[in-house]
Amino acid sequence: MKQDRLEQLRRGAPLSRLQLLILTVRLSIPAILAQISTVIMQYIDASMLGHLGSQQAASIGLVASSTWLLGSLCGAVCVGFTVQIAHAIGAGADAQARGLVRQGLCVGLLFSSGLLLAGAGVHGALPHWLGGEAAICRDASRYFLIYALSLPAIQMNQMSAGMLQCSGNMKLPSILQAMMCLLDVVFNGVLIFPAWELSIGGVVIPVPGANLGVAGAALGTALAEVVTAAALLGYLLLRSPALHLRASERLRFDPAQLKKAFHMALPVGFEQLVMCGAYVAATRIVSPLGMIAIASNSFAVTTESLCYMPGYGIGSAATTLIGQSIGARRQDVTKTLAWLTTLLGMGIMTVTGVLMYLLAPQMIGIVSPDPAIQQLGGAVLRIEAFAEPLYAASIVASGALRGAGDTLVPSCMNFFSMWCVRLPLSAFLAPRFGLRGVWFAMCLELCVRGTLFLIRLSRTPWEKAGV
Repeated sequence: MKQDRLEQLRRGAPLSRLQLLILTVRLSIPAILAQISTVIMQYIDASMLGHLGSQQAASIGLVASSTWLLGSLCGAVCVGFTVQIAHAIGAGADAQARGLVRQGLCVGLLFSSGLLLAGAGVHGALPHWLGGEAAICRDASRYFLIYALSLPAIQMNQMSAGMLQCSGNMKLPSILQAMMCLLDVVFNGVLIFPAWELSIGGVVIPVPGANLGVAGAALGTALAEVVTAAALLGYLLLRSPALHLRASERLRFDPAQLKKAFHMALPVGFEQLVMCGAYVAATRIVSPLGMIAIASNSFAVTTESLCYMPGYGIGSAATTLIGQSIGARRQDVTKTLAWLTTLLGMGIMTVTGVLMYLLAPQMIGIVSPDPAIQQLGGAVLRIEAFAEPLYAASIVASGALRGAGDTLVPSCMNFFSMWCVRLPLSAFLAPRFGLRGVWFAMCLELCVRGTLFLIRLSRTPWEKAGV
């Protein structure tokens, strides 16, 4: 059993490579499903709006990189606490882990509230800063504002799921993420479109509709986030065997733990700022290419996410496994786990890359009926398919290094690859080859990034990790 293997790992029992691989797979599957369900939710949004028209799709695509930036900064705050929780549970210090839960939730709520205010303050001007056409700026501004207002719920969702995963509970977060996907479909169906009628076996069922368009997509996703965050928080604080609240324990801010959380979260926050800042800059490069290019780029990014989300799921499992191993002083297995998880991610994403290459036109066709978007979006997806194996290496190796508390060097490598390879090359190729040139630059950069992470993984002194 998965939990039995984790317990054996924490107690110092010898585990073969096959047993470690099985444990990795069992932990990865729920995390992969959770990541995929999140992307499917974005895919649903894109598909529903894509059928309204390219203008509505372009309005979301214009601010997508900015919403990623805010969401990723929330995720960076989580890292500082979830990794410490994994170490504490691995060491058998459950009371310490619960103290980190209380501190992390408070810090996360304060931080996300600050981001909310910042996002609300710039929502009106942001689409214009990004070079959007006047026809799409109003919808883009509304979408970004609603997303910013939902940031505390997004923060609590990420924080609760990460804490449960680092305690070894991968299943519940994945189930609730799937539930969020279903809720998003329901809420979007009601909020995006006008009222309509569903006919089943001659019985006509009226379906209400608010006809809010782009704003309805943002509001539907926000409501799904709120419901899921409430469910995750409820389980974390009341039901989790290791982490639920005890009446005898009180909130106490530990300066040493907060300092450690800051030191781990700061490089990750810098990394996300760098990465998403680069995405914003890339959007600025794509914007002059026209509405079709903006919509195609947005749909292709969403579609590609279905291929690389398995890597993020395995990366989450790697963080949990290595974090608990280090907490239990099992440095004897950390190197094996790091390479097992990385190679597993590369293998799975090689398969998804092949599928993406073969099915690219059909995948884009689901989200947009526009032939021009289908042709351009399918072409750039096929370019990107060649980068998937090395992209997997960067994703999973980053999760493994994060579990060991190594966040600074990976952040610097991401900074180099994005700002010194992708953006200059994109700016050079975009005027000459259009969106295809931008995605060729992305493909090359991801290959460079994956190579750097494999080198870092091979040179990390795993026998001293966490010491």
